[in-house]
Amino acid sequence: MNMSVKIAGVEFKNPVMEASGTFGSGMEYSEFVDLSRLGAVVTKGVANVPWPGNPTPRIAETYGGMINAIGLQNPGIDVFAKRDIPFLKKYDTKIVVNVCGKTTEDYIDVVERLGDEPVDMLEINISCPNVKEGGIAFGQDPKAVEAITKAVKAHAKQPVVMKLSPNVTDITVMAKAAEAGGADAISLINTLTGMKIDINRRTFAVANKTGGLSGPAIRPVAVRMVYQAAQAVKVPIIGMGGICNADDALEFILAGATAVAIGTANFHDPYATVKTVDGIKAYMEKYGIEDINELIGAVK
Repeated sequence: MNMSVKIAGVEFKNPVMEASGTFGSGMEYSEFVDLSRLGAVVTKGVANVPWPGNPTPRIAETYGGMINAIGLQNPGIDVFAKRDIPFLKKYDTKIVVNVCGKTTEDYIDVVERLGDEPVDMLEINISCPNVKEGGIAFGQDPKAVEAITKAVKAHAKQPVVMKLSPNVTDITVMAKAAEAGGADAISLINTLTGMKIDINRRTFAVANKTGGLSGPAIRPVAVRMVYQAAQAVKVPIIGMGGICNADDALEFILAGATAVAIGTANFHDPYATVKTVDGIKAYMEKYGIEDINELIGAVK
């Protein structure tokens, strides 16, 4: 039985990875999960300089999910390259580095630094606020999506995955813009913008007022967007958004995703990723499916 999938020439032993920002760079979770069992480890967002993140509180539980406004806190590329990459190289898994920035130059800076590092793929987080455009996220304007994709591709030595924001009118426009810019793959969805109010304190539950909504509550939106994107572009898709188990993951694969990423579920079940790998295998055995690639986009 074959569970391996290929994205932009990179072979993953299975289609399961975790979503950026929910797993650190794997160090904490390596106490629970054998990282070598995952198709890939996706790192937390890495910027060209350390980012302090947003003021606290920055996480709030919601029905069927959570809101986070971490603000992409990270120690910067120098610490990441010295500390995290050597740690991940100890495992037999692919390394996907999530890259964030506030200007096009920021992204290029990180991508160039990673050019000679032993990482397999770059995931470009375009939900970051573009400071030169008054703070609107790169991923909310198709022209900006295409431009940032082109700029990153011109400097990247590894395949480039553009991570799309769902906070747009039409996801297919953004998917096509990433493809037009030369993206090797796209990943979706990032979090939906949400808000929670503490009625007893009469204040916002997170200091940032709004945050990214993730978890099972957003899954039907994510499946719909992955399906639409798969119909609109030819590049492979990594699907994510509220995946908790193999059943959820298979929905995304049937909708057209080549691989899937598990995010919020890791917080309440650190074994969610490996359970999903086992569950997909059991599904394939149950239905006599020899090759997982038969299932990609197979929904009728």
